[in-house]
Formats: sequence, structure tokens, C-alpha cells
Amino acid sequence: MLGLTLKETARLLKEGKASAAEVCAACVSRAKQVQELNVFITETYDSAGQQAADSTLRHRQANRLHVLDGIPVTIKDAFSTAGVRTTCSSRILRDYVPPYNATMVQRLVDRGAVLLGKTNMDEFAMGCGSVDSLVGPVRNPWKYNFKARHEEPDSQPIRDSCHDLKATSMQMRTMHHHVNSTEDSDWFITGGSSGGSAVAVAAGICKAALGSDTGGSVRNPASYCGVVGLKPTYGLLSRHGLIPLVNSLDVPGIFTRCVDDTAIMLGALAGHDPKDSTTVSDPFQPFTLPEDIDITRLHVGIPKEYHSPHLSAETLNTWKRVADLLEDAGARVSQVSLPHTPYSIVCYSVLCATEVASNMARYDGLEFGHRGSDNSSTEALYAQTRHEGFNDVVRGRILAGNYFLLKRHYDHYFIQAQRIRRLIADDFRKVFESGVDILLTPTTLSPARSYRWFIEADNRTRTEQEDVFTQPVNLAGVPAVNVPVALSEEGLPIGLQLIGPSFQEKTMLTAAKWLEQHVNFPHLQLPDP
Repeated sequence: MLGLTLKETARLLKEGKASAAEVCAACVSRAKQVQELNVFITETYDSAGQQAADSTLRHRQANRLHVLDGIPVTIKDAFSTAGVRTTCSSRILRDYVPPYNATMVQRLVDRGAVLLGKTNMDEFAMGCGSVDSLVGPVRNPWKYNFKARHEEPDSQPIRDSCHDLKATSMQMRTMHHHVNSTEDSDWFITGGSSGGSAVAVAAGICKAALGSDTGGSVRNPASYCGVVGLKPTYGLLSRHGLIPLVNSLDVPGIFTRCVDDTAIMLGALAGHDPKDSTTVSDPFQPFTLPEDIDITRLHVGIPKEYHSPHLSAETLNTWKRVADLLEDAGARVSQVSLPHTPYSIVCYSVLCATEVASNMARYDGLEFGHRGSDNSSTEALYAQTRHEGFNDVVRGRILAGNYFLLKRHYDHYFIQAQRIRRLIADDFRKVFESGVDILLTPTTLSPARSYRWFIEADNRTRTEQEDVFTQPVNLAGVPAVNVPVALSEEGLPIGLQLIGPSFQEKTMLTAAKWLEQHVNFPHLQLPDP
């Protein structure tokens, strides 16, 4: 049951061969079995059990239910959840309990999904490893030696945090930023910032998960954890209730085990939201992907600028092999150019920092979140609150953003970055207008790296390295999806990225499904709890 896809599980529920309560219980058992991976910030198993029981009754009484009714899902802890603590993995929000659901969460609830908990992430989604978290890093289940580890995990998640806030908040421990021992660092990172959601799907804890993608924060961990990760077109999914990092780049994203499940989730979540003015007003038509797919009319572009000198040999060979696979099946494969790609990471870094500086200004200790104790002056209270509440990464981006926004720097940095962003978007538009249907690129430079290697450099350096293939998509606003295609010699997933024109998710996911059918990726199989 744990190895089944969302679509397969929904069929069992519909046919009465399993109950939502049984599926939920199995997923909770798996979550407890792999607790040392540190997937959750907040577990909501009790309320999930009640949701599953309600779904079981609905399946017995009704014939027409949504496909998500009774399906266990997890939510990145950047989405507001009514009555359940939403922390963004930061001390400044560790006691924050929203009074409302994010639109993406509400749509899942309305369709009967079972919410198992809030998943771990980099603080305020600023990172690419899911290691800069208040409750400690998330660990990749691939090649993880469970049997050899008997020590307590780095942190303990909060259970049903809507209850007894003062008592439970003290259970959250500050993460260890340095390696304590060789054994403790002998595991692989998940990618980030949505690492907890990616691991939840990869390890069989849930059938689908929500993440957020600002510069690759869904596709990056999807690649490292061997799952499908979709970043949809900007404006297709509502950002209402998603605590913002970079408003002009943030997009809710979807993790699943297969492409069909991604299409199901997209159909349930997409559409106009009057609470988010950036969502498109045109109605979204859910779609089902065909089983027999003809790609002979598909034109696949290979951007020459993505041939990075830092690309690992295994990833490069996988990229070439898949391009040959598509061409041998009748698709037209040709090299294309996105000439402003080399400037994208600098452009992204400037725009990200400037919007972070603006968004983080709301956390001043006066209205909500952590509040310092220094009441000698307003300035002293602000300073203490933000120093105690934010980690070094967040404070560093705030400082950089305010520097870029100074009057004497505004035109040189912010305006120039906006101009480059337009050129990057134009690159994608011109390629797709030339007749190219999708682009095929690597998702990451290499398979997942070890935690010990990852923390040898600072957050900024690693982000510039790991987001090199993913953040241009956010700058352009176009959709992209990671598809796991192979295992490295070490047994770690290698993913490739498909990029499509705006609002052409159906074409892109159809090509992704064809690829999935022909590579037969071996998903992670863990022993039953």
C-alpha cells in the first residue's frame, strides 16, 4: 500500500478494497519508522486520523467523490494552516498559529485530502539543502543507513501544535550548524528548500505533497530524492496564504511519485483565486494524460548554455542518453540558445534579496511572532527581535537587499536586474515561438551530495551552485517539471528538467509521462513498518 501511487490508492478506495483510515494508518506508521529523517516540523496525526475516518464514511455513503478524498498529503511549513502552527522553520514564527488556510491547503481540505503534517524546510525557504532549519536538517532516505543509527534524531517535531502552545514550543530545538561527528554527517542532503515534502513522498509517508518554488525549491529536492516535482506557470496556482519569500517569483509546487499523480494534483489546485490578484482569470480545465503517447511531432530544444563545466559526468551522460532516446523515438531534437542564461543567477540573487528585505520588514515583534525583551526603545526592540528571530542566512539577505535598494544603488542593481530578467524571459519566449515545444535540461549539477560536503561552503555559495539550472525558469515565469530518470553509480537519483511555454502544462507533462514510461526509474523501496 505504501508503494502505490496516488492514482492507484484512489482506485483502491473507490473499489472498497482499502479504507482511508487504513491508508492513513499505514502512512503514519511509515512516518514513525523513518522519523530520524526529520521530515516534519509539526505532525498532525490525530486530526489526520479523524479526517481519514470521515473520508471512510463518505466512501461508504457516496458514489461520486473527488479522487483526492482520503488521500494522505503533507504541506510545506510555509503554507498557512488554520489552527496548526506555521513556522517557516524560523524562531520568529515558532508560536504562530494562523486563523485561516492558504488557498492551496483549503482546496485540498475541500476535496477530502488527509493532512498528515507540516514538513521541514530551510528557514523562510532561503536555501537549497533543507539544512538551515530551526529543527535541524532533513535527511535524504536514499542510501541512508537506518539500521546503523540508534541515536536520537537532531530534533523532535511538534504534534498537533494547535494545542498547548507554550508547552510544545519549547520542544523545538535550534539546529546544529556544524558537524558533530563523522557518523552524524554521513548522509546525503535532500536539496531545498522544500526537502521535507520531497522526502515525505519519496519515503512513502504520503501520496503527494505541497512545496514552494522560488528558484528551484521544488525541482531541486525532487531531483535529489527521486520524485516528480512540478513548478507550474506563475499565476496558475494561488499564492494566498503562502508566506512570501519573493512575491514575483514564488509559486506553489507539487511533489508526487509519478506524472499522472502530478496532473491529478494540478487539476485539483489550479484556477483563479479572488484572494490572489496574480492568479489568471481564465478557467483552468483539468486534464488526463494519455497512456499511448506519440512524440513524433514533438520538438525538443537542448539549451547550449546549460552545458556547465561543473556538470557531473553522470548527469551529462544521462542528459545525452535521454536526448538520444527522444530522437530515436521520432522527436525532433535540436540545440537552441538562451543567451542571457549566464546572467540569470546574479539577476536572481539581486531580485531575491531586494524582495526579501521588503517582505521580512513585517517581522518586528509588534503584531505577531517572536518579540524581544528589550523595551528601552522601539529601535532596540526591533533589533533584538530580528537578531533573535532570524538566522544568519535571513539576516544576510535582508542586509544585501537593503543595500541594493539604497537610492544611490537602486538603478545600478535593482533596475538593472529587472532589465536582465526581461531579457531572460524574452529568450524563452523566442525559443518557444520558433517552434520548440519543450526544453530538456539537467535539474541539478550532480546527484545529491553528502551533508559533510554541503556545509563546507556557505548558503549563498551553495545556492548559486545548486540553482543554476532552475532559477531562470522562475525569472521567466514558465512551467518546469523534474522527472527522475536514472540512478548514479552510487545508487542516487538523477533527474532531468522539462521546461514548457506558459500555461502549456499538459504538453509538458505528456512529454514527461512518455519519458517516465521509457526510463522505468526504480523508486525507493523501504521495508514495511
